[in-house]
Amino acid sequence: MAKEFFTEEERQRIVGAIKEAELNTSGEIRVHLDKHCNEDVLDSAAYWFEKLQMHKTEQRNGVLFYLAYEDRKFAVLGDAGINQKVPENFWDSIKDQMMAQFKEGRYADGLANGIIESGKQLKQHFPYQSDDVNELSDDISFGDK
Repeated sequence: MAKEFFTEEERQRIVGAIKEAELNTSGEIRVHLDKHCNEDVLDSAAYWFEKLQMHKTEQRNGVLFYLAYEDRKFAVLGDAGINQKVPENFWDSIKDQMMAQFKEGRYADGLANGIIESGKQLKQHFPYQSDDVNELSDDISFGDK
């Protein structure tokens, strides 16, 4: 089961990275973990993006880190509000950094570092506001695929 992929310490590190990243940006970051992805990885990420109601943030600035670990597939998916403001290749360097760590089997490190870097990058387009409300859970969600 996907819930058992990370140790408790790794889960805490990933959730901590989300909390840290969200101190830089009003963007809302989530992580979803599946064991398998039997379709295009972006289709799976989009499915979970909607299922987790990430498209319902006020500024449409949600970001989903989707990982199907058994199939070695992952995606970083930003909502419409982000995609309207950032260059087309915005996620590429973050994904490249993550991929390097994933190839070494360091999935928790790759996710945590990618999440923190996303917060830094999003800061210029969606800076943290003093009245910012955490619109989405910081917890990792898990599928059973």
